[in-house]
Amino acid sequence: MKDADVSRQIQQMIRFIRQEAEEKANEISVAAEEEFNIEKLQILEAEKKKIKQDYERKAKQIDVRRKIEYSTQLNASRIKVLQAQDDAVNSMKDAARTALSDISNDKKVYRKLVKDMMIQGLLRLREPSVLIRCRESDRKLVESLVEEAKKEYSEKASVQAPKITLDDRVYLPPPPKNNAATDSLEPFCSGGIVLASEDGKIVLENTLDARLDVIFRQKLPEAYKEDAVSWSLNTTCCSLKLKIK
Repeated sequence: MKDADVSRQIQQMIRFIRQEAEEKANEISVAAEEEFNIEKLQILEAEKKKIKQDYERKAKQIDVRRKIEYSTQLNASRIKVLQAQDDAVNSMKDAARTALSDISNDKKVYRKLVKDMMIQGLLRLREPSVLIRCRESDRKLVESLVEEAKKEYSEKASVQAPKITLDDRVYLPPPPKNNAATDSLEPFCSGGIVLASEDGKIVLENTLDARLDVIFRQKLPEAYKEDAVSWSLNTTCCSLKLKIK
């Protein structure tokens, strides 16, 4: 074979090998790019999912914080409202207690009130022998009313008049100084009496202060249901009037 033929064949083989190499390289490049695109898409989707999850987590945290803040503010507002209601009710009670201190200054009104309290207490106790305790300043007044109270009680209850004894050893606390009932730190009594059975097992506290406490316990729901400030003090004062049956 001539050298020219050999050279031509070698060149053909080189071209063939080069073409195969280029085709193989192109296949590898295409496959590599496809693999890259697939991996890139997977990484992108994974990052998207991660970002979405992170966003949802942060959104939930913000929502929880917002709810906590709202609940905290709501509770604080409720506490303020309740505190304002308590202050208003306590203010009314203090005003009523101060007004009670003036009742005993009206001799005519206070005389009738104490007598009615004595009759009411006797009707509730229905004891043959009763001990009455009062303020030392009211002793003479109570002594002067004993016979009247016994007579009216006997007529109303249709029973024999009971034996009434005034406690001359222990007295109820004195009235508040200068009528400052709300500022007094010492025990005080705005007026009224305490009745007890002879053996002391039954005690009926029928003082103005005790009646005020009972009235406020009864009227408290009404005071909170309505505007506590506009709740009339007259309701309290009127409720102090006794109904003797």
